[in-house]
Amino acid sequence: MTLNNGTTTSHGPTAGAARMPGYAGTLAAACGAVFVAQVANALPASLNGLLQADLDTHGSQLTWVTSAFMVTVVCFEFTFGVLGDLFGRRRLVVAGTLLVAAGSTVAALAPTVQVLWVGAALNGLGAGAMFPGSLTAITAVTRTPRERSHAVAVWSGFLSAGAALSPLLGGMFAELGSWRGSFWVLVGLALVSAVLTLALSAESKAPEGRRFDVPGQITFALGLILVLYGAVEGPESGWSTLPVVLAFVVGACFLAVFVRVELRAEAPILDLSLFRNRAFTVSAVAAVIGMLAFLGACFATSMWLGPVQHQDPIRVALPFLALQGPAFVLIPVVSRLLHRVAASWLLTSGFVLMAAGCLLCARLDVENPHLGAFAAPALLIGVGFALTVSSVTAVALDSVPPRLAGMASATTNMLRDLGFALGPVVVGAVALSHAGSAFAAHLAGGGLPAGQLAAARGVAAAGGPIAVDSLPPGAPGAAAHGLALDALGSGFSTAFLVCGVAAAVAAALTAFGMIGQSAHRPSQSGEPAALPGASAGGTAEPAPAVPHP
Repeated sequence: MTLNNGTTTSHGPTAGAARMPGYAGTLAAACGAVFVAQVANALPASLNGLLQADLDTHGSQLTWVTSAFMVTVVCFEFTFGVLGDLFGRRRLVVAGTLLVAAGSTVAALAPTVQVLWVGAALNGLGAGAMFPGSLTAITAVTRTPRERSHAVAVWSGFLSAGAALSPLLGGMFAELGSWRGSFWVLVGLALVSAVLTLALSAESKAPEGRRFDVPGQITFALGLILVLYGAVEGPESGWSTLPVVLAFVVGACFLAVFVRVELRAEAPILDLSLFRNRAFTVSAVAAVIGMLAFLGACFATSMWLGPVQHQDPIRVALPFLALQGPAFVLIPVVSRLLHRVAASWLLTSGFVLMAAGCLLCARLDVENPHLGAFAAPALLIGVGFALTVSSVTAVALDSVPPRLAGMASATTNMLRDLGFALGPVVVGAVALSHAGSAFAAHLAGGGLPAGQLAAARGVAAAGGPIAVDSLPPGAPGAAAHGLALDALGSGFSTAFLVCGVAAAVAAALTAFGMIGQSAHRPSQSGEPAALPGASAGGTAEPAPAVPHP
């Protein structure tokens, strides 16, 4: 319906019954917003080497630059969906773009890496509002399932394009000035997006039945942040240190309370009854593990080329065209395949390709700076991701009855984003722990002069082997550079191996876990699936690809 002030509202499955005013403008504004959100997400990928050199960071600090973004997205994903339904999707998107502008300003001015974390977290909050807000805005102004599917495909294309182009844009502007200039460009893009959204987008709401689950939101956010803090800090601070142990214990307690709260909540942010369905549980676990493998591989690639090999930002960005580009280029191909091939088989095939690519990366030589070695494995990972990112939602929806489709889609997206958040954390923990142990083991027998040996040990104690690897020639401890490089190569090769094993496990889960399970919502039927971010009430909307790693 349309209110006197021109505000449009959508309620339940009838929201798309008639085409609402502002379709073209809303679609254009939503595509611009999601492009900006994804640029904010992927921008640090090509800048880690410069951040390490300029801000004198060590490994876990670089991990937080990437993780702070995704953690805030995951923690508040459901709540942002409720905010958009209650107060308006256009308002939510504008607020998100302004948050990205603020976060990017903080990042551009950051004197320390800790301030940069704040900027990344603000960017994550903004993008976390823009992802569901822009998507629900375009579905609210469409008329038919086919029209919605087309609009969502265009939206997904801009999202994928942002992921593919962001590292390249960051690298180009960093080459022209400094990494700070890349964030200033992002400030400008966010402000332009806010103006376009206000000028072009139609407002829409769906307040009926939408309520905040405050206890669930608080316990989930605190529990997840504490557990991830322990996982990030463990490799360098020590797994048995008091802050790390307390983070794990207290975080686990909060997550246990979250489960208890959700079991009793009238309007839970996570409907745990979905996990009584074996097929849904299998797809959900595979989504977490598989997306962990993908973003873990992306993060490992960024670290390998940047802080470890110290390559230029442009060169660091090039492999990301192969890692992220296929999700954009193959959108029409995957859409057709989903109508002709069982989504579970597409999902399995994608995970197999990702596993193959990660295992090839594990065999790379850290002393070889040529990018050609990354071409085949990066393309395998990218094509595998293109097959899985749409299929994982389709598999989840196929496994539940239509009345649960809304919550199933929202839950699957949250779990997929949880996998994205875990990827850099797991890779950082594995690679830096292994590299630290290898460096310490080989340092004593490295035949270094006493002064160089003592200096290298001191630098490693403060910042790990990645700090030793970054020492300029002639500096105290620089003689251990070769040992540090070998240790880091071994560490990140092990991390690539872990990502490959994770993708293989996800493939096995989807291949064998679905045996004997019948689909409730076959993708061939053409029936609209549920919109990510929908509540348990279940608005029926098309299920898009939402690749925002």
